[in-house]
Amino acid sequence: MNQTYRPFQISKKTREGIAFAISLACLFLFALSAYEKFTDLERFTAGLAKVKWIGLYATFVAKTVPIVELLISVLLLIPATQKLGLWAFASLLFLFTLYIASMLLWAAQLPCHCNLILEKLSFGQHLVFNIGFIFLALWGIYLMKKT
Repeated sequence: MNQTYRPFQISKKTREGIAFAISLACLFLFALSAYEKFTDLERFTAGLAKVKWIGLYATFVAKTVPIVELLISVLLLIPATQKLGLWAFASLLFLFTLYIASMLLWAAQLPCHCNLILEKLSFGQHLVFNIGFIFLALWGIYLMKKT
């Protein structure tokens, strides 16, 4: 009996199920965010235009961000590309988190044009939410590596 006892060992099927649920949660977050940005593109663009170092590129950023979010959502939807989708999700959310952190440090006004759920959060809560989802995505990647 050379097997090592691991108290928190989970089956391959359970790991796959958890990774799939994480992918769906990330997909939902980005798909909803992209939809809301597209449906109120003027407001999103106007909010970005107020940010000193994004203002000149507000129209480009406002159109690009939801497209990228939708592309990542598609990656998360297809089983063969879910791991890539989780990497892309974590990377983009990391950039959003840096944006929020920089706004907290240097901006006098804090414009937030995320989806309806996140707009209700303070910027500190939003930061914690993003960091939590980044770790969730990284956990999903880890679980996929183990399968």
